[in-house]
Amino acid sequence: MKKNYSWLAAFCLIMSIAGRVLPQTPSGPPPGGGSYRASALVELVKLDPTIKLDIRYATANNFVGRALYPEARAFLQRPAAEALLAAHHWLKGHGYGLVVYDAYRPWSITKLFWDITPPDKREFVANPATGSVHNRGCAVDVNLFDLQTGHEVEMPGAYDEMTERSYITFRGGTTEQRAHRDLLRQAMEHLHA
Repeated sequence: MKKNYSWLAAFCLIMSIAGRVLPQTPSGPPPGGGSYRASALVELVKLDPTIKLDIRYATANNFVGRALYPEARAFLQRPAAEALLAAHHWLKGHGYGLVVYDAYRPWSITKLFWDITPPDKREFVANPATGSVHNRGCAVDVNLFDLQTGHEVEMPGAYDEMTERSYITFRGGTTEQRAHRDLLRQAMEHLHA
């Protein structure tokens, strides 16, 4: 009895075409191009212990629903860390401090976020093919906390919320929530003016 393997040949042909046509998810970080400074990652709380940490990816309190980091620590490249500290000190004059949700993020976590995020929400996560500024230790996710109460303030959108409420141009929410967002933005931009 002769077996018909034409289905296998067709399958192999389809997979070969798909491999050339469909976008591929990278298996490793994007290659660097050009010269770079040596890494100078510093731990934020060692520079200023008054910065609060609420490292969400070290807990299940995030959009993935499980801990992704073994420890609740935050690192940035030294220039970014110093800029963040300047914003933190400026905010103290307004009765607030900074709470950090995330800073340096391994590329493998960026890839995980991309892989599990529905395509219509991917504008809220970095494409692993190009990487994230978080992967370079040059981005930070923050909120404000009230110096008198120690409580985090409310913003128009929640951390990890993948809706229009996360846009800086969102006009909804309460007046107080928008004021908090605008003060945080002012603190972060104040250093670059």
